[in-house]
This record gives sequence, structure tokens and C-alpha cells, in this order.
Amino acid sequence: MNVCLAPCPVVFDLDGTLIDSAPDIHACVNAVLREFHVPPLSLDQVRGFIGGGVEILWRKIGMATGTEPAGQRDMLASFMTRYHAATSLTRLFPNVEETLGILADRGHSLGICTNKPLHPTEAILDHFGIRNLFGQIIGGDSLPEKKPDPAPLRAALTGLGAHPEAPRAIYVGDSEFDAACAAAVPVPFMIYSHGYRHTPIDQLPHHAAFDDFTALPSLVEAASASVG
Repeated sequence: MNVCLAPCPVVFDLDGTLIDSAPDIHACVNAVLREFHVPPLSLDQVRGFIGGGVEILWRKIGMATGTEPAGQRDMLASFMTRYHAATSLTRLFPNVEETLGILADRGHSLGICTNKPLHPTEAILDHFGIRNLFGQIIGGDSLPEKKPDPAPLRAALTGLGAHPEAPRAIYVGDSEFDAACAAAVPVPFMIYSHGYRHTPIDQLPHHAAFDDFTALPSLVEAASASVG
């Protein structure tokens, strides 16, 4: 197993990992549905569609609402105009900012690898004043591929100085997309249990699971100490 020496890069997913963005995404989705005279969806429904990027989000919305694929292009365009500035309902998960600071202070270079488009990603990081903590940010439209393809995570790791073919690093996420992506690289995967996944944690490949970000620095240290 490819584990890492400290201090090593630590890359994070965004939605469902560092931030609870489902309320903002839900509000944007329902604003679009109202515009196109389609019945609204519940927060739980929309939360269940998050993780694969906006195209998959709207494909699932189309299936749930019976919307014709031809109309989804205009809906997606309308959604994106709202999504780029959707920050008012999004919250950092508890202890995220403090934990990022601890990892940075210990010498870990930090990155983001998300299926969220780059512009909204940067907007939400700026909103919370944490963008400067991340040395590399890969969004869902930064490359032709999206997670679970390993290419976006490899790009983030390479941008942080990891070896392109055998990176020593850690990926932190919350979903099936993240677990599969980390396994494909491969790097150790640490899963946040309060995110947007559908699969039980014990059925996903992972190095460690945690439900409070205050536990993450010690998990990173343990992964580093297990080398050799």
C-alpha cells in the first residue's frame, strides 16, 4: 500500500467533505425548476444527487422530474448563472478551518480535488477566506476527466510536488467517487462520515474514517508513521 512520509500533501474533496453546500445547491436547483414550471425537489433528494459534477446532478434531476433531455441544457445554463455565486447557505463543517491550519502549520501542502466546477469552487473558498491555504485547486472542469477517474487527483498531487507516477500523499473525501478515485491512483483515502455518500463506509475502500475534523491531524500522522 502506498502510504506517505510526513509532511506529505493532503488533498481534499469539497462538497460533503469540507463544506455542506447542499442547501445552496438545493436552492439553485429549485429556482431553476420554478423558472421552467417543474415541481420542486426536496433537500434530501438534491443532496443525494451531489458528487458527480453538475452534468450528473442535472441528469439525475431530469430522471426525478421527468424532464426531457433536450430541456436540460437550458436548465443547466440557468443553474450555472446562479451556482457561481451561491454561498449564503453553505457552511464549513465543524472544525474544518482549524484542522486545515494545523495541517498547514505542520508542513503539509494542501490541495482541492473536486467535481464542482472551478469558478464556484474558488468562489466558496474565497467566501470562507481559506483559498490561500491550498496550493493546488482542481475543479470538475479543470480537466476533461472527472472523479472517479484518477486524472484530477493525480493533477492535484503533481501540482503539490508529489511524484506523478507514485505519489506519496493522502486524499480526504466523503463519497463513492472519492473512494474510487483514491484507490485508482492509489493513495490512502480518509473518509469523512457526515458527507453525501450512499454506501456504508465498511463497503468502501479507505485507510481511515472520521466523524470530527479534530481527529484528522492524528490520522494523517499515523498514516505517515506507518511507512516502513
